[in-house]
Amino acid sequence: MKNIASKRVYSAAKEAAFIAVGVALITVCAWISLPIGEVPFTLQTFAVAAVGGLLGLKRGTAAVVVYVLMGLIGIPVFAGFRAGAAALFGATGGYILGFVFAALIPAAARHIPVKNRWLRCGMLYLAMLLGLAVCYFFGTAWFLTVYNRASANQMGVAAALMLCVIPYILPDLIKLALAAFLTVKIERYV
Repeated sequence: MKNIASKRVYSAAKEAAFIAVGVALITVCAWISLPIGEVPFTLQTFAVAAVGGLLGLKRGTAAVVVYVLMGLIGIPVFAGFRAGAAALFGATGGYILGFVFAALIPAAARHIPVKNRWLRCGMLYLAMLLGLAVCYFFGTAWFLTVYNRASANQMGVAAALMLCVIPYILPDLIKLALAAFLTVKIERYV
Protein backbone atom coordinates (compact mmCIF):
# COMPACT_ATOMS: atom_id res chain seq x y z
CA MET A 1 0.00 0.00 0.00
CA LYS A 2 2.84 2.37 0.84
CA ASN A 3 4.43 1.70 -2.55
CA ILE A 4 1.26 2.77 -4.38
CA ALA A 5 1.07 6.01 -2.38
CA SER A 6 4.71 6.83 -3.10
CA LYS A 7 4.15 6.19 -6.80
CA ARG A 8 1.20 8.62 -6.75
CA VAL A 9 3.30 11.29 -5.04
CA TYR A 10 6.12 10.73 -7.53
CA SER A 11 3.67 10.91 -10.43
CA ALA A 12 2.07 14.12 -9.14
CA ALA A 13 5.50 15.68 -8.58
CA LYS A 14 6.58 14.64 -12.06
CA GLU A 15 3.46 16.18 -13.62
CA ALA A 16 3.93 19.40 -11.64
CA ALA A 17 7.57 19.56 -12.73
CA PHE A 18 6.64 19.23 -16.42
CA ILE A 19 4.04 21.97 -16.06
CA ALA A 20 6.49 24.21 -14.18
CA VAL A 21 9.12 23.79 -16.91
CA GLY A 22 6.49 24.67 -19.53
CA VAL A 23 5.48 27.80 -17.62
CA ALA A 24 9.14 28.79 -17.19
CA LEU A 25 9.83 28.37 -20.91
CA ILE A 26 6.84 30.51 -21.88
CA THR A 27 7.80 33.16 -19.31
CA VAL A 28 11.43 33.42 -20.41
CA CYS A 29 10.35 33.57 -24.06
CA ALA A 30 7.87 36.34 -23.18
CA TRP A 31 10.65 38.36 -21.60
CA ILE A 32 12.73 38.12 -24.79
CA SER A 33 10.91 40.99 -26.45
CA LEU A 34 11.30 43.64 -29.11
CA PRO A 35 8.67 46.37 -28.78
CA ILE A 36 7.16 46.84 -32.24
CA GLY A 37 3.86 48.71 -32.30
CA GLU A 38 0.94 47.67 -30.08
CA VAL A 39 1.92 43.99 -29.90
CA PRO A 40 5.54 43.28 -28.92
CA PHE A 41 7.61 40.78 -30.89
CA THR A 42 8.41 37.92 -28.50
CA LEU A 43 9.26 34.24 -28.58
CA GLN A 44 6.01 33.37 -26.82
CA THR A 45 4.41 31.81 -29.88
CA PHE A 46 7.43 29.50 -30.20
CA ALA A 47 7.24 28.53 -26.53
CA VAL A 48 3.47 28.04 -26.43
CA ALA A 49 3.50 25.83 -29.53
CA ALA A 50 6.49 23.83 -28.28
CA VAL A 51 4.97 23.38 -24.82
CA GLY A 52 1.71 22.16 -26.34
CA GLY A 53 3.48 19.84 -28.76
CA LEU A 54 5.88 18.45 -26.17
CA LEU A 55 3.70 18.17 -23.09
CA GLY A 56 0.43 17.06 -24.65
CA LEU A 57 -3.17 17.89 -23.82
CA LYS A 58 -3.20 17.85 -20.02
CA ARG A 59 0.27 19.14 -19.22
CA GLY A 60 0.63 21.53 -22.16
CA THR A 61 -2.75 23.15 -21.68
CA ALA A 62 -2.22 23.27 -17.91
CA ALA A 63 1.13 25.02 -18.39
CA VAL A 64 -0.45 27.77 -20.52
CA VAL A 65 -3.41 28.18 -18.15
CA VAL A 66 -1.04 28.43 -15.17
CA TYR A 67 1.04 30.99 -17.08
CA VAL A 68 -2.06 33.13 -17.76
CA LEU A 69 -3.25 32.82 -14.15
CA MET A 70 0.19 33.77 -12.82
CA GLY A 71 0.08 36.91 -14.91
CA LEU A 72 -3.47 37.65 -13.81
CA ILE A 73 -2.58 37.53 -10.10
CA GLY A 74 0.31 39.95 -10.62
CA ILE A 75 3.41 37.87 -11.28
CA PRO A 76 5.25 39.66 -14.13
CA VAL A 77 5.31 36.82 -16.64
CA PHE A 78 3.96 38.67 -19.69
CA ALA A 79 6.01 40.50 -22.32
CA GLY A 80 7.70 43.61 -20.98
CA PHE A 81 7.46 42.15 -17.45
CA ARG A 82 3.80 43.15 -17.33
CA ALA A 83 1.21 41.48 -15.14
CA GLY A 84 -2.21 41.93 -13.63
CA ALA A 85 -5.74 42.33 -14.88
CA ALA A 86 -4.84 45.51 -16.80
CA ALA A 87 -2.32 43.58 -18.91
CA LEU A 88 -4.59 40.60 -19.43
CA PHE A 89 -7.76 42.54 -20.16
CA GLY A 90 -6.06 45.35 -22.08
CA ALA A 91 -5.96 45.64 -25.86
CA THR A 92 -3.40 42.86 -26.39
CA GLY A 93 -4.71 40.52 -23.68
CA GLY A 94 -6.72 38.55 -26.21
CA TYR A 95 -3.51 37.23 -27.73
CA ILE A 96 -2.41 36.00 -24.30
CA LEU A 97 -5.75 34.26 -23.77
CA GLY A 98 -5.49 32.91 -27.33
CA PHE A 99 -2.30 31.11 -26.29
CA VAL A 100 -4.50 28.46 -24.69
CA PHE A 101 -5.75 27.51 -28.15
CA ALA A 102 -2.28 27.88 -29.66
CA ALA A 103 -1.10 25.18 -27.24
CA LEU A 104 -4.24 23.06 -27.18
CA ILE A 105 -4.34 22.30 -30.91
CA PRO A 106 -0.72 21.05 -31.27
CA ALA A 107 -1.16 19.25 -27.93
CA ALA A 108 -4.07 17.32 -29.41
CA ALA A 109 -2.12 16.65 -32.62
CA ARG A 110 0.76 15.24 -30.56
CA HIS A 111 -1.41 12.21 -29.79
CA ILE A 112 -2.00 11.32 -33.45
CA PRO A 113 0.10 8.20 -34.10
CA VAL A 114 2.41 9.14 -36.98
CA LYS A 115 5.72 7.26 -36.99
CA ASN A 116 7.56 8.99 -39.85
CA ARG A 117 9.48 11.90 -38.32
CA TRP A 118 9.07 14.23 -41.31
CA LEU A 119 5.34 13.56 -41.59
CA ARG A 120 5.03 14.03 -37.84
CA CYS A 121 6.93 17.32 -38.06
CA GLY A 122 4.66 18.48 -40.91
CA MET A 123 1.53 17.44 -39.04
CA LEU A 124 2.64 19.26 -35.88
CA TYR A 125 3.56 22.33 -37.92
CA LEU A 126 0.08 22.41 -39.47
CA ALA A 127 -1.49 21.99 -36.02
CA MET A 128 0.69 24.82 -34.70
CA LEU A 129 -0.36 27.02 -37.63
CA LEU A 130 -4.01 26.30 -36.91
CA GLY A 131 -3.48 27.10 -33.23
CA LEU A 132 -1.75 30.35 -34.16
CA ALA A 133 -4.58 31.27 -36.55
CA VAL A 134 -7.11 30.79 -33.74
CA CYS A 135 -4.89 32.87 -31.45
CA TYR A 136 -4.65 35.61 -34.09
CA PHE A 137 -8.43 35.56 -34.58
CA PHE A 138 -9.20 35.70 -30.87
CA GLY A 139 -6.53 38.31 -30.15
CA THR A 140 -7.53 40.58 -33.03
CA ALA A 141 -11.23 40.41 -32.14
CA TRP A 142 -10.33 41.26 -28.54
CA PHE A 143 -8.01 44.09 -29.66
CA LEU A 144 -10.72 45.64 -31.83
CA THR A 145 -13.29 45.43 -29.04
CA VAL A 146 -11.04 47.03 -26.41
CA TYR A 147 -9.53 49.62 -28.78
CA ASN A 148 -12.84 50.74 -30.24
CA ARG A 149 -14.44 51.08 -26.79
CA ALA A 150 -11.57 53.26 -25.53
CA SER A 151 -10.97 55.38 -28.62
CA ALA A 152 -13.01 58.00 -30.40
CA ASN A 153 -11.45 56.81 -33.68
CA GLN A 154 -12.92 53.48 -34.66
CA MET A 155 -10.51 50.93 -36.14
CA GLY A 156 -11.56 48.40 -38.76
CA VAL A 157 -10.50 44.79 -39.15
CA ALA A 158 -8.01 45.54 -41.93
CA ALA A 159 -6.26 48.21 -39.87
CA ALA A 160 -6.13 45.91 -36.84
CA LEU A 161 -4.66 43.10 -38.92
CA MET A 162 -2.04 45.47 -40.34
CA LEU A 163 -1.12 46.57 -36.84
CA CYS A 164 -1.36 43.34 -34.86
CA VAL A 165 -0.97 40.38 -37.24
CA ILE A 166 0.69 41.10 -40.60
CA PRO A 167 4.07 42.22 -39.20
CA TYR A 168 4.28 39.03 -37.14
CA ILE A 169 3.27 36.39 -39.68
CA LEU A 170 6.70 35.65 -41.18
CA PRO A 171 8.54 35.55 -37.83
CA ASP A 172 5.77 33.37 -36.38
CA LEU A 173 5.97 30.96 -39.33
CA ILE A 174 9.69 30.57 -38.68
CA LYS A 175 9.20 30.18 -34.91
CA LEU A 176 6.55 27.51 -35.44
CA ALA A 177 8.73 25.60 -37.90
CA LEU A 178 11.48 25.57 -35.28
CA ALA A 179 9.00 24.53 -32.58
CA ALA A 180 7.68 21.64 -34.71
CA PHE A 181 11.19 20.46 -35.58
CA LEU A 182 12.39 20.59 -31.97
CA THR A 183 9.23 18.92 -30.71
CA VAL A 184 9.73 15.93 -32.99
CA LYS A 185 13.45 15.85 -32.17
CA ILE A 186 13.08 15.78 -28.40
CA GLU A 187 9.56 14.41 -27.71
CA ARG A 188 10.83 10.92 -26.95
CA TYR A 189 12.66 12.32 -23.93
CA VAL A 190 9.55 13.95 -22.44
